[in-house]
Amino acid sequence: MIENSSNYVIPPNNTGDGLTRVVSGRDHTGAVQEIPVVEERPLTIFLNGQEIVTAMTIGDYPAYLALGFLRNQGMLAVGESVLGVDYDEELETVVVRTDGSTIYEEKLKKKTRTSGCAVGTVFGDMMEGLDQVVLPKAELRTSWLYALARQINQTPSLYLAAGAIHGSVLCREDRPLVYMEDVGRHNAVDKIAGWMLSEKVEGGDKIMYTTGRLTSEMVIKCALMGIPVLVSRSGFTAWGVEIAQQVGLTLIGRMRGKRFMCLSGADRMIWDADPDHVAEEKGKRRSGNE
Repeated sequence: MIENSSNYVIPPNNTGDGLTRVVSGRDHTGAVQEIPVVEERPLTIFLNGQEIVTAMTIGDYPAYLALGFLRNQGMLAVGESVLGVDYDEELETVVVRTDGSTIYEEKLKKKTRTSGCAVGTVFGDMMEGLDQVVLPKAELRTSWLYALARQINQTPSLYLAAGAIHGSVLCREDRPLVYMEDVGRHNAVDKIAGWMLSEKVEGGDKIMYTTGRLTSEMVIKCALMGIPVLVSRSGFTAWGVEIAQQVGLTLIGRMRGKRFMCLSGADRMIWDADPDHVAEEKGKRRSGNE
């Protein structure tokens, strides 16, 4: 049974105008087929009067994406007042206005292209601020993991409609709350960060579920958001595991059906579900290879 997306605070945006277009082609038999494909478009983010970055995105939730990107880059300090966020659809720009000044010329010179799909970018020292991160010793029940996987993987989403996209879901215990998708997993996480900043939501009792690989960038973003648990259907990078162990983040990957691997932070886990009693996944769902 497909889960009801109305249970989410923000469900996947799988019906928004302009997120996909129909393209004709020929299949393996030579027959003409029409399929939906995901759109991607540029979005230029400004902080006050300074241009920061142009991101490739599907175009939904531009304000959340801009706020979350700036917050995860350390360009919006904790407690800094955001006076407004202005989105110009025609110019494809978002301007975030604060009560402070923007002087990031040196930081912008230190640019790292990340391993994310739709190539992500981080500025400055990737590890900056991690030494001050203290993640809470929140518990994590394996029954929550199985419940989340079942709900998320069967929720109607843009991925299930068109593919070629990543999803990230903010969860609390066994309930998925905010489901964001984009061409890059880093964008999906930044949208969640922007929502959390806008709604003043803390991360200490949350779980981040993502469909993408557990890279250093994903671990760093999650840790800086104060979220102690990061879960994925996909696999790990060695640096991602190393950073998770350094900051004390619980890192769980290769979660498919009854199986998963925890390579960091297993001390948070309570093994309260018998895998033999967990139903196998059925129906159309993510492959786990994104």
